[in-house]
Amino acid sequence: MIQLPKWLFPFGSSSKEEKGNVTMSKVLVLYYSSYGHIETMANAVAEGAREAGSTADVKRVPETLPEDIARQNNFKLDQAAPIATPNDLPNYDAIIVGTPTRFGRMSGQMASFWDATGGLWFKGALIGKIGAGFTSTGTQHGGQETTLLSIHLNLLHHGMLISGLPYSFQGQMSTDEITGGSPYGASTIAGGDGSRQPSANDLAGARFLGNHVAKMAAKVKA
Repeated sequence: MIQLPKWLFPFGSSSKEEKGNVTMSKVLVLYYSSYGHIETMANAVAEGAREAGSTADVKRVPETLPEDIARQNNFKLDQAAPIATPNDLPNYDAIIVGTPTRFGRMSGQMASFWDATGGLWFKGALIGKIGAGFTSTGTQHGGQETTLLSIHLNLLHHGMLISGLPYSFQGQMSTDEITGGSPYGASTIAGGDGSRQPSANDLAGARFLGNHVAKMAAKVKA
């Protein structure tokens, strides 16, 4: 096991923390998922945030494709998460955004949602909140890092403070298997036909991200 320096653990290495000693933060996990991979990751991110003592809501952005086209392409249409609106965002201390990769950037559905947040930008409604991202690609080198950076760009324009997935999550350093995860955020690999589901390590990275961001948000809020 690689021994990492203690400065990589500014918010503690444990996934549990005594709730009495921390200000609770409110986290939104905001996602778009075509086939369910990002939906699964979103729920793991929320689990991690809750383990840190925070409240975490999981919401999704609206589908922009007509329903008949989505059905023809076997999109997962039975997702339980409620639909978010831009006006939901100011109610949270942290917003963790999940989207599949589309040509090395966030999906059009997620981009359309953020394009509708101009009013929030004008009021500075999200300045100082914590932001982070997670993603899924079909292949190992299909644009995960550029997609995560495309998420970060939107959040930075809103004045948010950005968290990646620090190397204190050592699962991203594994060479024993094909795995997601990078210092820019959590991720998974779906396979060219979408048959690969998020691995145990991918989900551990998602939970770590949610936990880490929730603790950061609590520190900032305090």
